[in-house]
Amino acid sequence: MQKLTATLIICFALQQALAQPQRRVNAYLLTQYNNTIYDATPGNNPWSIGVGLQAFFYTNTIVIPIAEITVDAYLADDKVGRLNSGGNIQDDLGGMINVFIGASVNPVTSINLSFSAGPSFINGKVYTGIKPSAGFYFSKNKRWMGKISYINIFNRDKISGEDFGSVSIGIGLKLF
Repeated sequence: MQKLTATLIICFALQQALAQPQRRVNAYLLTQYNNTIYDATPGNNPWSIGVGLQAFFYTNTIVIPIAEITVDAYLADDKVGRLNSGGNIQDDLGGMINVFIGASVNPVTSINLSFSAGPSFINGKVYTGIKPSAGFYFSKNKRWMGKISYINIFNRDKISGEDFGSVSIGIGLKLF
């Protein structure tokens, strides 16, 4: 009986020692499409495509810290020069880089809701942006993720104080 008990204890200890620890960070490679809702020059940048990386830092709490970086290229342009309220030609977006951090919650295992904020880099200028999002997983192993986001960049036109806003739809593949 002692040999059986000792064997079971050793097997249990080895199982715990050899088990893989739970991964504390999950990262997704995203591709996305953005549709401009409002801007000082909506015809000059009606939509964009981009790529991004989003990381979830799992803790033992309900709120999960996240970090994301996205790079978007505004390829469409109607080539019309538009004047801002100061009488100068308003710059096109051309491209936008967002570096956001925030928090996410999972009300159910297949859905996450997040809010992130941070700097947006447009034409060499730095703006403040926010990005509330809703994400969903296509399978239980969370290998593929879909994401719908709203992006608001504050005071894109410094003279009029107009913001830039877009809706983003993306799909992501879990890297690790």
